[in-house]
This record gives sequence, C-alpha cells and structure tokens, in this order.
Amino acid sequence: MGLESERAKLIEVSSQRNCTTGLLPSGKEKVDQQKEKKAVPKLYPNSILFAKWGAELSGEEQTEAEALFQRYGYNVFLSDRLPLDRKIPDTRDKRCLQKDYPTDLPSIGVVLIYLNEALSVIKRAIQSIINRTPKHLLWEIILVDDHSTIDDLGKPLGDYVVQIHKEWPGLIKKVRHKQQMGLAQSRISGWEHATADVVAILDAHIEVTEGWAEPLLARIKADRTVVVTPVFDKVHYDDLHVERYNVYAHGFDWSLWCMYENFRPEWSTLNDESQPGKSPSVMGIFAADRVFLGEIGGLDGGMEVYGGENVELGIRVWLCGGYVEVVPCSKIAHIERAHKPYAPDLSPAMKRNALRVADIWMDEYKRNVLIAWNLPLKNHGIDVGDVSERKKLREKLKCKPFKWYLENVYMSLDTWENLLAYGVLENSLLRSYCVDQGAVPGSIPILHACHFQSPQHCYYTTDGEIIVGGMRSHTYNSNRCLVDPGTGNAPTLQQCPLAKQSNLHMHWDFQQGQAIRNRATNRCLEIAQGENLYYELVIQRCTGQRWTIQHLITNF
Repeated sequence: MGLESERAKLIEVSSQRNCTTGLLPSGKEKVDQQKEKKAVPKLYPNSILFAKWGAELSGEEQTEAEALFQRYGYNVFLSDRLPLDRKIPDTRDKRCLQKDYPTDLPSIGVVLIYLNEALSVIKRAIQSIINRTPKHLLWEIILVDDHSTIDDLGKPLGDYVVQIHKEWPGLIKKVRHKQQMGLAQSRISGWEHATADVVAILDAHIEVTEGWAEPLLARIKADRTVVVTPVFDKVHYDDLHVERYNVYAHGFDWSLWCMYENFRPEWSTLNDESQPGKSPSVMGIFAADRVFLGEIGGLDGGMEVYGGENVELGIRVWLCGGYVEVVPCSKIAHIERAHKPYAPDLSPAMKRNALRVADIWMDEYKRNVLIAWNLPLKNHGIDVGDVSERKKLREKLKCKPFKWYLENVYMSLDTWENLLAYGVLENSLLRSYCVDQGAVPGSIPILHACHFQSPQHCYYTTDGEIIVGGMRSHTYNSNRCLVDPGTGNAPTLQQCPLAKQSNLHMHWDFQQGQAIRNRATNRCLEIAQGENLYYELVIQRCTGQRWTIQHLITNF
C-alpha cells in the first residue's frame, strides 16, 4: 500500500472515531485526555534525548528509545518509524535552482562508510541516493562495513539490497572488513572497489538532497584536480528534523580538529552564495576524480580509528597539485550524533593521527601540533606508525612546502613563531597546583590542582606576554594575557590586543625556575594563603618565589 493511501486510511479511521456519536469531544473529555497524556512520567529526566522530544511515549517506549539512543547516539526509535523516502527541505540558495549543468557529466560512485549504524538510517541514505541522483549518473553504491557487530547489518540489510537489485541490478556492492580498521582505511576500501569516474565518500548517516550530485560533478568535469565537498545541513539527533546550515569553508586548528570558518574575502565580494569557494581543508564528506585521487596517494592508510584523515587529505591536495572547494549548491543532510558509541574518547587516536600528519607534511611547523597537544618537542613517546612511504610519495609528487600552504592557502592560521615556552605553570612552594584560567566567563585566574588540560595551558612569548587558558590557532581570534591591574593584589586576564591598546601592565620578565616579575609595576606573580587558608594567586611585592613552566622551546 502506498504512503498516501496509508495516510488516507488513517484519516478515515480517525474521522469514523470522532463521528460515532455525531459530536466532538466535550471540554471535560479534552481535559481528561490532556491529564492522561501528562500522567506519563519521564523515566529518563536527565537524558538529552527527551529534552524536547518524546513527551507522549509510554514507559515501555521510553525505555526502548533510550536504549537505542545510548547504542547509536541518535534517535533510532523515531528513525525506524519514519518513511525511508521522507521529504526533507530544499535549503539551497534560489540561484542554485537556475543553474544549468552539462549533459555529459562523469558517472558517480557513492561510498557509504559505517560501523554499527542503525539499519533504518542506512536504508534511508541508500533510498535518498537512488531517488535524488539522476539514473544515468549513478553508477554504483558501495557499502563499507568496518566490522559491525549488529545483526541487523547482516541478513536484514542483505535482504534490502536484494530488493533494490530487482529494479537496479548490481547497483550496490558490499565490502566488509574482517576486523575494525578505522575511518581512513574504510574510505580506502570504498575507493579501491569503485569503478565510476568520480567517487563520493560519505557517511552512512546522511540523506542527500535533490540536485546534490550535479554541482559536484560539474566542478570535477571542469577540473579533475579539484576535490569538492557539499554543504552539510544538520539532522538533529533527537527529533531528526533538518536545520539549514550556512555556507562556510572547512578549516582546522593546530590540534587538527575540524572547524567551520568564513571563506576568503574574495568569495564574499561575489555576493552570491551559490558560487563555490576555496577551502583550506575537507570536513570529511567529499567527492573527487577517482583516478586523480589515486595519483595523489588516495587516503593515508596509516591513520587509525578516527580523526585527522580529512585534514591530511586537504593539506595534501593543496600541496601536491590540486585544490579544495566547498560547493554550496550541493546539500547533504547529516545526522550529528550526541555521542560516538564506537569511540567515547576520540582524543588518543586524534592526537596520534595529528602527529602523523605533522611529521609527514608540516616541516618545521610540526612543532605547533606538539604545542597544541601540550607535548614535548622531543621524545613525546607516541608511535605514529611508519611514515616512510608517505614521505616518498611527497617527494615523488614534488609537493610544495607547508610554508607555501600557510602563505597562500591558510593565511589565517597563526604560525606561533613568538613562543618561548608552554605548558602548565607551577610554583616551587606548591608543586601540585597550577595557574588556571578560572571560571569562564570571568577574568580572574586562580590556583587549582594540576590537571594539565587546556584551562591550565600557559604560554610565554618573546614579547614577555603570559597567555593563560590555551593558545588560539587563528589570527582572527584573541588570546587572554596575564595583567597586573596596578592596584590590589588580584591578577586579571584580558584580551591581549585590548590590553596592548590600553597600555595595561601585560609584560613580564621570567626565566625558568625564577620569579615572574611585571616590567611596569615591578611586582611579582606569587601565591599566598587567603582568608580561608587556601593558597591563591596574588600580585605583590616580590618575595623570591620561583616558577617553572612545563616545556621550553628555547632556553631563555
């Protein structure tokens, strides 16, 4: 039975129920019904799944929904009840609808990567690709299973593929890893099994929108060395509604975490959000000429689990003869998980992968990745795997130095060339306590038990500034500098540019193992017992207290 006839049947049944007495429900009946709905208790009041959704679920349904949510990180209970071909909003700029594309576009193969994904989500991704990609362009769909352990992804998914093949013989290929190999290797597997002119590598928790493929293929047809990425719309993890995202370039910080940021000024001057824009990096979903991707080394199979592989690709494309574009007329709705069940803590893998990228591609600037992760510049003790083949690839392709990338592609990435030391600051009187940025929002640094995380990361510069609470990776962001207010004994943190503009007392003389003395006031940063007998940070006349910063870049 079709979807419309099902809806008609439901409406018909509803009408019959309301018309059996010939009367609408009385006011009292309405109140009773509302009381009955409100009477359902929230079994999981602290679950973010139920913050805005699920008020009318029974206790049994809440339990099922919460269990599925914890397993997958998004609302599978609801997904299982939505049509596979549900309509999603077309959020493209109106000018996209007026564009004409060549009729002889290259064919596309779509790779869907997954690990223990919900069956209904994978089905909906496949259905959207089939329904919203021109038939003469869609060459294949490749499902790459990174060793899932959920039964639904065995025979039930296989049965669904059989049904698809009745109308589209051979459209779907299935690749399953014998062990979990990580995101980068999964993408490599998909690319290796692809035969289409262009390969699009996507997550499996997506829905493509109408007209998604043609803008990507047109850019690649015009220049095979471009790697293109669509614009993501956000599918909320709780009620699965689609929220339009604005168009941004894809960047990263020195830890190599991805981020959105504005395009270059020349894109903004076009005043046309339908135009492609150059991007320093790739957020993770992309399309490329299949042969060109192979020529520049595919994807780095030495990356583990998750993180950094997309940044590595973007850097390599730019350095080795290609470029990256975001294509606003291609939109893909992407579920943003509340949590990643397969890797609750991504930091160890991300750190290791970031160091691998830095070692291969970043030349002298790899030190900034170590600084960002608060690691020593030498003997950090993290095994990044064998990088010899990737370095040979770089030589073979005659790739540009990373300095060129900073000067021509990602000019807003701060080079951090004025740093002398970094890490936590400890006073010799109380070694287990560190300088900490304190409450945010707020501008009062504190003394806190050392935990060595970002709020306690401090940086000493060649200008005598002490930056507290992490170092910003981009020139358009401001760090916070330690300031002696001149009166009182409480130090403050101020935005460094503002402190400089206002001639605040922000410059300090410091040598490792010595006092931290303000150049203007001649007072020192020290610790002293407060009224509650706890030690706290103070600015006072120097008494000879000594400080040690965790890592030295150079002796000073």
